[in-house]
Amino acid sequence: ATLALIAGGLLAILRTPLDALPDLSDVQVIVYTEVPGQAPQVVEDQVTYPLTTAMLSVPHSKVVRGFSFFGVSFVYVIFEDGTDVYWARSRVLEYLNTAQQRLPRGVVPNLGPDATGVGWVYQYALMSGNHDLAELRSMLDWQARFAVAKAQGVAEVASVGGFVKQYAIVVEPHRMRALGVTLEQIRDAVRAGNMDIGGRTVELSETEFMVRGRGYIRSVDDIARIMVKAEGGTPVHVEDVARVELVPDERRGIAEVNGEGEVASAIALTSPGVTSRPSTPSVMISAGPPDLAATTAAPAAMASTTARPKGSLSAG
Repeated sequence: ATLALIAGGLLAILRTPLDALPDLSDVQVIVYTEVPGQAPQVVEDQVTYPLTTAMLSVPHSKVVRGFSFFGVSFVYVIFEDGTDVYWARSRVLEYLNTAQQRLPRGVVPNLGPDATGVGWVYQYALMSGNHDLAELRSMLDWQARFAVAKAQGVAEVASVGGFVKQYAIVVEPHRMRALGVTLEQIRDAVRAGNMDIGGRTVELSETEFMVRGRGYIRSVDDIARIMVKAEGGTPVHVEDVARVELVPDERRGIAEVNGEGEVASAIALTSPGVTSRPSTPSVMISAGPPDLAATTAAPAAMASTTARPKGSLSAG
């Protein structure tokens, strides 16, 4: 009887879901909206307030909080205990479709990831002596993060640090005035010039060829050569009225490892109800060993490191 009791206790310990930090947070859904270039007061009046008032009618919601920052709005919808998180997300999404009509044109609210405040289970960083922060961030966003995102229980992989590349068109007002070009014309020309156009098929010598026009922007020169308008039969290109540069996007923080300088880092967050014991090893296997590159496509001179995973706390 004693041995059976001990065996039953060990089996219960192994099957009991343990975590370093128990998830005691409320069921909540986050609505995230970008309003580029707008002041917090404008964001509050045009985005946060309409969304907050619309979310008050969501069934089983007990608290709705709205926060307005420069260029971004957050609305937190907190539900009653016991509410299924995915049912809550579906209801919030239904009410967002109605609230969309009250928002400014071009402003689209999005649901945040289905993660909790204690879902931070793993963090890793890319470091290299031969690559700048922009290259590291590109590698992180377009290759390494996909390997981690496929791991069991991962709801989101959030990138932190580095520089996000963007194309900047710096206009010259004097040239624009001389050539009669407006900002709207430049914007519309760049938008229209960044697309592929499909055609039809052509059969030659019993072989079928697909006709397409390749127009996606791939470099600074592609933007510079886009035609804005034709003046007296002479084309006016973007490079005639502006300077095109590849610059880093605005950032409001950095990522650092062990005081050794800036790195490009990422954080893996798990879904509600997922414990770190089974999910953290899965994430670590997907990310690869800490002393190797995060993906096989990474340059040989690039390495990844890992912070202490949350699962190691619950494991002892």
